[in-house]
Amino acid sequence: MNNNEFMREIEINGIKVEVDLRTVRQITTYKIGDNVKLLMKSGGDYNVYPGVIVDFVNFKDFPALVVAYFKRDYFGTDIRFVTITKDTEDIDLAPCLPHELSLNKERVVDKFNVEIADAQRKVDELTQKRDYFIDNFAKFFDDKEAQ
Repeated sequence: MNNNEFMREIEINGIKVEVDLRTVRQITTYKIGDNVKLLMKSGGDYNVYPGVIVDFVNFKDFPALVVAYFKRDYFGTDIRFVTITKDTEDIDLAPCLPHELSLNKERVVDKFNVEIADAQRKVDELTQKRDYFIDNFAKFFDDKEAQ
């Protein structure tokens, strides 16, 4: 291969530079509160999760990012946390574009609302069962104790 294939001229702030694409690196800057996407390997599968950077822990020899991410499945939505260091394997981090964020937020909120409604139905059902027991069966036990 010819070295010229990998050389590109780009302009940065009015300054033209020649870059070798084989050695160029992209630097992405993150801050606490940034919305991100996590690519996580689990078993043999890769999954993408929406998340938010919640902490940067500046350990002297081992700085770490803490990311809260939202795992959605058939059973609901769960908030989980992952710590990412220079040695973390099977997890990749990418910025979340603004339009992706609004879609993810709506989906997560909808899932939580469904879970809240399900839990409320269960509470209502248990309350009805308890009240039925108090009104009907408790009389039977009270009569037996009186004898």
